[in-house]
Amino acid sequence: MCGICGFTCANNNDMPILKAMCDIMAHRGPDGEGQFISDGIALGHRRLSLIDLESGAQPFVRDHGAHVLVFNGEIYNYQDLRAQLEAEGWTFTTHSDTEVLLVSYLAWGKACLNKFRGMFAFALWDRSKRELFCARDFFGIKPFYYTQQNGQFIFASEIKCILEHPAYQRELNQEALEQYLCFQFSALPETFFKGIFKLPPAHCLTVHANGTTEMERYWQPEFTPDQDISMDQTVEAITRTMQESVRYHNVADVEVGSFLSSGIDSSYLAACLAKENPQIKTFTVGFAEYQGERDEISWAAELASDLGIQNTSHHISEEEYWESLPKVQWHMDEPSADPSAVALYFVDKLAATQVKAVLSGEGADEFFGGYKIYQAPFANAHLAGVPKPLLKAGAALAGALHLRGQHYLERASSQVEDWYYTNANGVAFTPQERSELLKRPVSSCSPQQLCAPVYAKATAAGNDETTRMQYLDLHFWLVGDILLKTDKMSMAHSLESRVPFLDRGVFDLARTIPTAQKVNEQQTKIALRQAAEQVIPTEWAQKEKLGFPVPVVNWLREDRYYNEVRDWFTGPEAQQFFNTDRLVALLDEHRAGADRSRKIWICYMFLMWYRIFFTNNAQ
Repeated sequence: MCGICGFTCANNNDMPILKAMCDIMAHRGPDGEGQFISDGIALGHRRLSLIDLESGAQPFVRDHGAHVLVFNGEIYNYQDLRAQLEAEGWTFTTHSDTEVLLVSYLAWGKACLNKFRGMFAFALWDRSKRELFCARDFFGIKPFYYTQQNGQFIFASEIKCILEHPAYQRELNQEALEQYLCFQFSALPETFFKGIFKLPPAHCLTVHANGTTEMERYWQPEFTPDQDISMDQTVEAITRTMQESVRYHNVADVEVGSFLSSGIDSSYLAACLAKENPQIKTFTVGFAEYQGERDEISWAAELASDLGIQNTSHHISEEEYWESLPKVQWHMDEPSADPSAVALYFVDKLAATQVKAVLSGEGADEFFGGYKIYQAPFANAHLAGVPKPLLKAGAALAGALHLRGQHYLERASSQVEDWYYTNANGVAFTPQERSELLKRPVSSCSPQQLCAPVYAKATAAGNDETTRMQYLDLHFWLVGDILLKTDKMSMAHSLESRVPFLDRGVFDLARTIPTAQKVNEQQTKIALRQAAEQVIPTEWAQKEKLGFPVPVVNWLREDRYYNEVRDWFTGPEAQQFFNTDRLVALLDEHRAGADRSRKIWICYMFLMWYRIFFTNNAQ
């Protein structure tokens, strides 16, 4: 796990620029750094050492500079690939996965990408062609940002690195703000910084000698359910495949730990890892118990005791949570309104005191049908015989009278493509609300229009509504919210977060599981829960998904935090972008009893992020 950066059209005088880009992401790699400038290319690297601790330094130079690589991530099957390459006559000078990646490209070209099991973002310089070949992993676990300025290609693992390059002058992308208000994360290919883009997952990009670029998708995820597979066969396959994935994700020359919460995903991974290493260390954070609910820590401690594994925990105080917010937004690079990102910041901080890598459960919901919203099509089916205009009228009436059931009726009256655009549905702003909130709307497309091309592919494949929702989340929610905070919060503490569910082998299985074995009206992740019951108690395997319970709803009704946020909502940044009377109205409605917490948080985090990157660091 590392940080990478670089740029074309470089000369020897550019070393201070490259060094500054590396230095600002020192948290991604405190174990070493390296810079390479030659023949017009500049490549920089910060290293967090996990494999081949002695000789895995980067930039990795081969054939006297003919090929140079900077790589962020892990290729978990590198030993298998190395054996195959050696059988074909290739030789190696190190025992690192970095060298295996480079040689794989030399041997197989772009085809090597589909041979990797792992997470990666890399840039590989070919001196003879004067080309830079860049690629990002299948699901977007590792970030890759880039910009083109006056013919110069600049890239990095973090946006703040690109901001260190004098060729880029920061400018806010107003369209990104508009979509963020609906999605709660940066949903466009172009980031919040005008002209800085994200290389999409499963894409590669070639920067040619003349400065032109060529991007292509090298792999396409598809759900192709096998209706003939039995539940027993599916459970057996999940057990076998997850054990194999955890085994691969445990490959390291340092100790690998695991997160442990009250949910099935981390509990299952910790139990699987314990089979590989009974001495594993697990880590949990939580808040003080509130509203009669057990907190994460008590659940985790009980399971750790049952499994006979170590567990270290920490209760996050109100003061810690609120004081950390500016740090979290700085590390995120783009505004993130997911309150659980802060909890992740603290559990990563805790784990980093004892290990350098942890297993985390991201991806299980998207692969195996874990979100409760995936049950909506089953509930909607109860009203299939009611005329759609009548359902729409009922939804409008319920909304006007502030009655429960408005969203249910709206969803039942429409196709899933008309209303679902990730987990922000119903808690973020609608397009009409964002137009009323913004002082100067730029008339962005609706969330539904943005999601339409992705839905079209799933519909063309014949997927049912629940599977179409999964497919959409794979392209938006997973990479834009879940994996972004996973990478940025772990790297903030020089910790590698490994995600065994997001493995090509696991997806090749998950894509074949029929919907009836994933979701029904009563339960989510049906087959995965049955597989988990083989290694964890039924109470954990069948536990309802809650997400990470952050008590922001209650905090925002307290005078202390209400007043703090109100100051932001009437401050200079708010006046620049928003109709502040509407912001204050959201706060007042929330304090009066209506839950406006997510909308408040969306605006609050943007304002804090903007002050950090534009007001305080304007260039």
